[in-house]
Amino acid sequence: MSLTGTPFLATLVALCVAAAALPLLLWSRVRGPRMARGAARMLMLLFAQVTAVALVFTMVNNSNQLYDNWGDLLGTGNHVRTAADLGASGTGGVVPESLPAVRQTFRQAKGPGMRAEGGVRVTRLTGRVSGVRAEVNVWLPPQYDDPAWRDRRFPVVELLPGYPGSSKAWFGSLDVTERLAPLMRSGRIRPFILVSPRTNLLPGADTGCANVPGRVNADTWLSVDVPRMVRDNFRAQAAPDGWAVAGYSAGAHCAAKLAVAHPDRYRAAVGLSGYNDPIAQAGSIAARTPALRAANNPYVLLKAAAAPPRVALYLSGQPGDGYEAALDLDRIATAPTRVDPVFVPKSAGGHTMALWKPQVLPAFRWLSGVMGPRGGAPAGPDTGGDVAGAGSGPGAIPRGPSTAGSTHAEPASDSASRAAAARRR
Repeated sequence: MSLTGTPFLATLVALCVAAAALPLLLWSRVRGPRMARGAARMLMLLFAQVTAVALVFTMVNNSNQLYDNWGDLLGTGNHVRTAADLGASGTGGVVPESLPAVRQTFRQAKGPGMRAEGGVRVTRLTGRVSGVRAEVNVWLPPQYDDPAWRDRRFPVVELLPGYPGSSKAWFGSLDVTERLAPLMRSGRIRPFILVSPRTNLLPGADTGCANVPGRVNADTWLSVDVPRMVRDNFRAQAAPDGWAVAGYSAGAHCAAKLAVAHPDRYRAAVGLSGYNDPIAQAGSIAARTPALRAANNPYVLLKAAAAPPRVALYLSGQPGDGYEAALDLDRIATAPTRVDPVFVPKSAGGHTMALWKPQVLPAFRWLSGVMGPRGGAPAGPDTGGDVAGAGSGPGAIPRGPSTAGSTHAEPASDSASRAAAARRR
């Protein structure tokens, strides 16, 4: 029975009802010695508590899509087949463009939000360079199958969840397709292909989107294997100008790190409530050694870059939860690197889906303004019409407080306080 399926939830509801009814019906009817009666009543109370906790956990998990299946929850799922030392390039000397194209088989993805606006398709991808084997979700914009657009290629945004987090979270919890599709049809934002690969690759550990020989090549999975698959199977624009990456929480850290580390693969990144130092995430294998921490810290990478990378970063956060990390990057960025910190006040809520959901539209308006060969949206059908710019008007980056209607809600991925993380670079 699926962890996130309706049958499991319905079973828990039925068990909770039964657990509440048992003491009412049987409390005074229990027979036997006094110790036996006491034990029976304690078991009834324990059963009621366990079923109630299980129901609440399942509802929170379904709402925030933290664990996608039993393997993720129990820490038994391993999606790494091999983890060779791929060197500084992350390719092990392999030229990804020289590999033969592979056509993937896709099916309709299941779960909340996966059928909205044309539906999300999913495939099981074997990474030819990374050694990872896991699912990748793909959503195509409304214009993709329009005959008028049949010769057009589309920009791509990779979507990364927090830790723990499901590859379905952007579609189910943040409702990204339902929020973006109408604006794509009206030409207010660009028609992006949205790609959400699995990032929970190891049992009970956050990969930090790092390459760690002998453990996992998560960086290569996200920045080499997944993009190559998308270009093989869809009319996707070439890297780096046609590619961006976005994430929330631990996914925000990954997004900034991937863009800064690979300006030849990404033009822009969006990070919502992220951090720079991987040690901010408990259990991150990217924080195991000082060398790994430095190699996966976007602040260190940007400061040590031989030349400023041509990337744009949209980094939102609250005091103590991402905003200071964004300012740190902004302080050391020099052209052509662009960093746009976005302040979100504490009154907007905590580290939750309710905080990030209202930020989806401003972030994608910003992406529409910065994506393209010249840092702006090209004219013609490829933009889907009049695209909001990045400097002024409705697509302008909010420099001051911006709650965008955020409200308080239950903790989402990575809900622990990041007050300490914000002080780290």
